[in-house]
Amino acid sequence: MAVLAEDWRDGGFGLYVHWPFCQAKCPYCDFNSHVSREIDQNTWVRAYILEIERAANQTPGRVLNSVFFGGGTPSLMHPDTVAAVIDAAKKHWQFANDIEITLEANPGSVEAGKFTGFRDAGVNRVSMGIQALNDVDLRRLGRIHSVSEALDAFAIARNCFDRVSFDLIYARQNQTPGEWRAELKQALSYAIDHLSLYQLTIEDGTAFGDRYRAGGLRGLPVEDDAAQMYLDTQEICAAHGLPAYEVSNHAMPGAESRHNLIYWRYGDYVGIGPGAHGRVTLGGKRFATESPKAPNNWIAAAETGATRTTPLTITEQAQEYLMMGMRLSEGLDIGRFCRLAGYALPPQKVDYLLDLGMVDTTGTRLFATEQGRPVLNAIIRELLAD
Repeated sequence: MAVLAEDWRDGGFGLYVHWPFCQAKCPYCDFNSHVSREIDQNTWVRAYILEIERAANQTPGRVLNSVFFGGGTPSLMHPDTVAAVIDAAKKHWQFANDIEITLEANPGSVEAGKFTGFRDAGVNRVSMGIQALNDVDLRRLGRIHSVSEALDAFAIARNCFDRVSFDLIYARQNQTPGEWRAELKQALSYAIDHLSLYQLTIEDGTAFGDRYRAGGLRGLPVEDDAAQMYLDTQEICAAHGLPAYEVSNHAMPGAESRHNLIYWRYGDYVGIGPGAHGRVTLGGKRFATESPKAPNNWIAAAETGATRTTPLTITEQAQEYLMMGMRLSEGLDIGRFCRLAGYALPPQKVDYLLDLGMVDTTGTRLFATEQGRPVLNAIIRELLAD
């Protein structure tokens, strides 16, 4: 058990802060986000600080590698709110010398003064939800900004922060592989060092999901075109020096999102805010944590403890590590999986996938090949099947 007790150290330790509010709900979004006209930021500051204090008391002496403000639209937060959260985290945990503090921003909710405020609060990385470089498609996606506003916001961010990433969605309605290639090359021309590139998926419980089931949402690319867009994405980004380090994330070497690497390398992370999830090792056991989704319920629960903890079995930990680690280009550490699971990966299944060219090994690591990545879910299912 001593080895397992400190297993999280292989991934690091992070803090995720969920801000649940948006100016408008995007029709494709299935995140826990809400539209509200009035937000008492002082109330939110108090609740965040209470939850940080509670989590820090359970995890004393740790070095914090990253803080991530996600949402929702965290750029709607007041810079003083962000500063208070960062100050509380710094008070209760030791910050790593190279701590990464990221804030997600939408181009329609930022301006120069606010970015300066976030920087002064301690934010050193911004992730922007640009989503498309085409005004027609931005409107279809329910975005409230234009391309010109997005590029203006990006320029402001680059003046304030050394590290700026942005998101794009592809396989949109009526989009062709040729159009996506041109758009991706345009994005890469902005001296970017990190891109998150997601294929549009139609999720249940979203406006797009309802529209799709009703026979709407026409013009989605056929499967072959969507697959070609994925392959083009890998080739073009690699040629521009931003290879995929994770299924949907591309970066220059050294510019990877350190916070997200904590997830994929199966480290520990505290999650605070409505609906926030976490993975925390306490007393030698790893727990899954979850908070109430409704903002008002979370605020009320923060007074006494908003986080529900559920112990994870050894099998669950090993399975989670496999599912997360295989998303990375570096893959997973076979020895670490064995230590977590108490058994080896099934050699006949590994050999089968090796023979198909879907996975490969280097030293003690198992990873999906270029051929295997498009069918990663099938590879994971095969490795986890009894």
